[in-house]
Amino acid sequence: MKKLIMFTLSAGLLFSVISCKEKNPLLEDFKTPFGVPPFEQIRVEHFEPAFIEAMQQQAKAINAIVSNTEEPTFENTIVALEYSGATLSKVLNVFFPLTSANTNQEIQALAQKLAPMLSRHSDDINLNPDLFKRIKAVYENKDNLELTEEQEMLLSKTYKNFVRGGANLPEETQARFREINEQLSQLTVQFGDNVLAETNSYQMVIDNKEDLAGLPDAVISAAAEAAKNAEMDGKWLFTLHNPSWIPFLQYSEKRELREKLFTAYFMRGNNNNDNDNKQIIEQIVPLRLERAQLLGYPSHSHFILEENMAKSPATVNDFLASLWEPAVNRAKREAYDIQKMIDAEKGNFRLQPWDWWYYAEKVRKEKYDLDENMLKPYFSLEGVKKGIFLLTEKLYGLQYEKITNIPLYHEEAEAYEVKEADGSHVGILYLDFHPRASKRGGAWMTEYRGQHVTQDGQFVSPVVTLVMNFTRATGDAPALLSLDEAQTFFHEFGHGLHGLLAKSTYPSLAGTNVSRDFVELPSQIMENWSTDPEFLKMYAFHYETGEVIPDELISKMKESGSFNQGFGTTEFLAAAILDMAYHTLEAKSEIDVLAFEKDAMKKIGLIDEIIPRYRSTYFQHIFSGGYSSGYYSYIWSGQLDADAYEAFKETGDIFDAETAKRFRILLEKGGTKDPAELYRDFRGADPNPEALLRQRGLI
Repeated sequence: MKKLIMFTLSAGLLFSVISCKEKNPLLEDFKTPFGVPPFEQIRVEHFEPAFIEAMQQQAKAINAIVSNTEEPTFENTIVALEYSGATLSKVLNVFFPLTSANTNQEIQALAQKLAPMLSRHSDDINLNPDLFKRIKAVYENKDNLELTEEQEMLLSKTYKNFVRGGANLPEETQARFREINEQLSQLTVQFGDNVLAETNSYQMVIDNKEDLAGLPDAVISAAAEAAKNAEMDGKWLFTLHNPSWIPFLQYSEKRELREKLFTAYFMRGNNNNDNDNKQIIEQIVPLRLERAQLLGYPSHSHFILEENMAKSPATVNDFLASLWEPAVNRAKREAYDIQKMIDAEKGNFRLQPWDWWYYAEKVRKEKYDLDENMLKPYFSLEGVKKGIFLLTEKLYGLQYEKITNIPLYHEEAEAYEVKEADGSHVGILYLDFHPRASKRGGAWMTEYRGQHVTQDGQFVSPVVTLVMNFTRATGDAPALLSLDEAQTFFHEFGHGLHGLLAKSTYPSLAGTNVSRDFVELPSQIMENWSTDPEFLKMYAFHYETGEVIPDELISKMKESGSFNQGFGTTEFLAAAILDMAYHTLEAKSEIDVLAFEKDAMKKIGLIDEIIPRYRSTYFQHIFSGGYSSGYYSYIWSGQLDADAYEAFKETGDIFDAETAKRFRILLEKGGTKDPAELYRDFRGADPNPEALLRQRGLI
C-alpha cells in the first residue's frame, strides 16, 4: 500500500506555502475510490484557503437567492439554500473529524482560528433579513404548495432554524447575538482541547513490581509496552485513557495508587494550570443563557429542548426524577454490600469512589463467580467485528468487503465497502480502534460525506467513520475487549448504520440529523444483541481454542446482567442532572463551578461513594460536544431501545425479518419525519417506559 502523509507530527506533516498555481485538493473533485477524501494529498495549510473559498461560494449563492426577482418558491428559496453550502460541507466534513480523530497543535490552532470565522459566516446567513423574508413567505404559503412529507419537514426546519438563529431579532440585538455566538464557538473548542491536553499529559509510572499486585497479565503487559514506547524500559506506564485506567481501578490491590490514578482522572480541567476549564464554564453558561433570553426563552434548556422529543425542561427533569430514586436506592444497597466486604477483610476504611470499581469486581466474583477476565478471551476485537458484520447481515442483508487501495486518514484506520445482499453499493465505512495522543477519548461516529441526493438528482452514498479507544493487542494475544468495550463497538455501529442506510433527498435531513434524544435509539438497540444468549453463540469464540462461549459463562452473564446497575445508572443520572442544573438557570449571575456542582449533587442526594460520570471540568458532551441540555438523551433513548428490542423478542426471533424491515425504514428516514411518529410507525405504539426499568433490573 502506498505510504500516506498523515495528520500527525510523527508522520512528517508538510508545512510548505501553497503556491498560487497549486491546486487545493479540498476544492477539487475527489478522484479517489468511491470519492473519499484524498487524505494523502491534503495538508493542514490547505484548510484555511479552502474554508475561505467555500464560504465565499456560499455567500454568492445566498446573494443569488436574495436577488432573484421571481416570487419565492420552495425550489428557488428553500432548496437553493439547502444546497448553497455544498463546498463548505465538503471541507467541514474532512476537517472536523480530524480535529477529534487525528489532531495536533497545528490543527487545534487552526480550529480556534476558524471557529469565529465560521460563526460569523453562519450568522451572516441566519441574520440576512432579505433571505428570511423569502423563507417566511414560502413558509406562510406552505398549505398551498402540495409538498411531500420530506419537503414539508425541510421547509419547517429551515424556517425554525432561522427564527432560532436570530432572524426575528431587532438589528441592535443581532449585534450582541453575533458576539455571543463567536465567543461560544471559541470557548467550546478550547474546552475540548484542554481536556485532551490534560488526558495526554498525565502519566503514572510504576517501577516496583510489587505495585502491580492484583493486575491481570494482559494489563501488566499493556503497561509495559506503553512504558517501552515512552522510552521507559523496565517500568510500567498507566494513563488516563480508558483501556489503561479502568482495568487498573478494577484490579489493583494498591488502594493508594487507585486513589492517585482516579484523582488524576476526575481532576482533569481542574488543576489551575493552562488547561483549566473552570473559567471557560463560567463564561459558557451565562453566554448560553443570555443568547436564549435574547430569543425569548427563559433558559438555555428551554431553547434546546423545544426541538427535542422531550420538548421542555419540566419533562426531562420529571423523567430523570422518576429514575433517580430507584437508581440511588439500588446504589445504596450495592454500597452496603461493598462496605460489608471491606469490613470482612478488615479494611478499616469507608468506601470511596476510587474503591468502587475494585470492590464491585470482587463482589461480582463472589456473588456470580464471574470475572471480566473470564470473558475477555471470547471478545477478541476481530471476533466482535465479525459478530457485528454477521448481525447486520442477518438483520439487513449487509455485506462488508475490506478495501486496501483507498486513502486512509491514519495508518491505523481500516476501510470497508458496505454492500446490500445483491452486491449493490451502500457506502464506505472507516474503523479506527485504539487510543493515541492525536485522538480524543471516548467513542463516536461521524461522516466524511453524508448521504444525500444532489440538485440534479444524483444519489450520493455516505462515507462513515467509527472512532473508538479500545484495548490494544499485547504480546502474543490479539486485542481482547472488555464487555463494556464490546458493547461500545455495537453501540457505535448502530450510529454507523443510521448514516450508512440513510435514504433522504436533502443533506440536512439524512441519517443522524435527528433530535438529540432520538439519535441514540439506533445505537443503543444494537447493544441488546451483544449479550443476547442466542447471538453470543454465533460470535463469541475463544481467541486461542476457537471454543464457543460456554453455557455456564452465558448463564453467569445473564444472572449478573443487572449487577452494579445502581452505580451505573446513578452516576449517569447525576451527570444528566448536573447538565440540566447548569442550563435551566434563568438568572444571570457569577458561577463558582466547584461550588455549583457540589450544591447540585447535594440537592439530589448523591451518595459520597459515587461521583457524576462526568464532572464539570471534563464534561465534553455538554461543553464542547453538542449535548448541552441533552445528556439525558442516552437514558431517554434507553426507554426506546429497551421497548424496541422487546418488539424483536415478542416475535420469538431476535432476527425477525419483518421487524428488522420496519426498523430499517426508521433508520432510512433519518430526520424526514417527526421521531415520535417514526417510532410509532415501527412499534405500533408509544414506548413502554417499564421496559427500561426491567432491562436495568430496577423493578
